[in-house]
Amino acid sequence: MDSSLKELTKLERSTAAKGKGSTIADSLDSLLQSLQEAKQAFLAGNCTEDHLRALARTVENKKKEVDDRQKEVYSVLSRFGKTLDKKFPTTLPTYSDLFSSTSSVNALERTIALHLLRTGQFEVAETFLQESEIKISDDLRHQFVDLHQILKSLRNQDINPALSWARNHKLFLQSRSSPLEFHLHRSQYIRLLLSTHPPDPLPAISYANANLRPFYKEHEIEFRRLMACVAFVPLSKLQTSIYKDLALPTLHFDLEPLFAKEYCASLGMSRQVPLRVVGDIGGGGALARIEKGRKVMGDRKGEWRQMDELPIEIPISSENRYHSIFACLVSKEQSTEINPPMMMTCGHVISKDSLQKLNKSGGRSKCPYCPVETLLGSAQRIYL
Repeated sequence: MDSSLKELTKLERSTAAKGKGSTIADSLDSLLQSLQEAKQAFLAGNCTEDHLRALARTVENKKKEVDDRQKEVYSVLSRFGKTLDKKFPTTLPTYSDLFSSTSSVNALERTIALHLLRTGQFEVAETFLQESEIKISDDLRHQFVDLHQILKSLRNQDINPALSWARNHKLFLQSRSSPLEFHLHRSQYIRLLLSTHPPDPLPAISYANANLRPFYKEHEIEFRRLMACVAFVPLSKLQTSIYKDLALPTLHFDLEPLFAKEYCASLGMSRQVPLRVVGDIGGGGALARIEKGRKVMGDRKGEWRQMDELPIEIPISSENRYHSIFACLVSKEQSTEINPPMMMTCGHVISKDSLQKLNKSGGRSKCPYCPVETLLGSAQRIYL
């Protein structure tokens, strides 16, 4: 994928205003301005034969600039297309139209509209809403605008809007055991501690006494660390101490995703953007593996009957795992409702099918990990 990205970067540079030479748009704008000036001179009666010759040369020069630029863009575009064809040699699979009904089309369009609003693309979202005629309440739109304004403030090291929101939703955050408000105050405390030269910890300590002390019971260990790190200022000394993690920029940068998570949770929305998750999982190889599995099963005249599981394993990142998964180390199969994980007397866990296959006379099964035997009726099901 590196070669494709490299060619895409070249294509962006060749069409960008900061690229080598003037862009096609710049050349055309310059030509248009020259023609307008010549027209005004002609109407005013000030146009001479020399002016017309100069205008003809300008037209030829601009035409040459546009042609050269077009050749460069088309050359890069051609190489980009070849790298994509090389990277994806097989054609895309064809599926039946899943969005043929009015309800499914509306659901898809609403998902796209919410994605645009949630990611802060408000102008595009407004145009899309007008063209698709999807209705999103004004209240929900304003909430997304408010979200991105607060995130922008956090990016500019201003925690006050986020703190105001956290205080207004204190009960909600407490019900989720969210550390958001504490982390906001912690960020401000560290900034105050490291902002004075020479070091003067008194403003930071006063801030901690007023704002961090109410969180002492819930965050006792972290509170003590914040107080102890005062002995290791300035920044150069703190970065080489046992509290060096408090000097990392991530302590402040992580506030944005944490706030977005809690804000969306208050709206009843997931932590991750659904459309982005679909793209990450599908584009990350899941669709290709499913299509390959479907083709293999079709060649072997097999049929995929289970609707609650896939016939092949799909590797996905930990952030996209939404429920616990147990894979039996004996059969190498994932557990299902029909084949749940079972805990033996010794504490080891295997699948129900494996437990039955290990059954000996007398209804006993020997653990595959230790010498202990378990009666079939004594094994307990594990619920994930």
